[in-house]
Amino acid sequence: MDSLFGALADPTRRNILERLTENNLTVSEIAKAYDYALPTISKHLSVLERAQLIRKNKVGREYKVYFEPQSMKTISEYVSFYKKFWTTQINNLEKFLAKK
Repeated sequence: MDSLFGALADPTRRNILERLTENNLTVSEIAKAYDYALPTISKHLSVLERAQLIRKNKVGREYKVYFEPQSMKTISEYVSFYKKFWTTQINNLEKFLAKK
């Protein structure tokens, strides 16, 4: 869970993931969209890969990068738990304030 939230903490990595939900891309195609050196993009991709948010597959001389949505389900379940908690807390507060 820590690696997932750590990977998503960076706006560049979130943007890369967003782009990958639309299309599978090569590392070079991803790098072209940013003003970073290729090693910097590779580091971002490594963080995403360790968090199991992407996978890479070598195709010829290039690596194709694919979004792996299963890890997002883990995050969604975690956030849903706390959403229910806070919804209950807010509803209780509303009831309390309505009594006053």
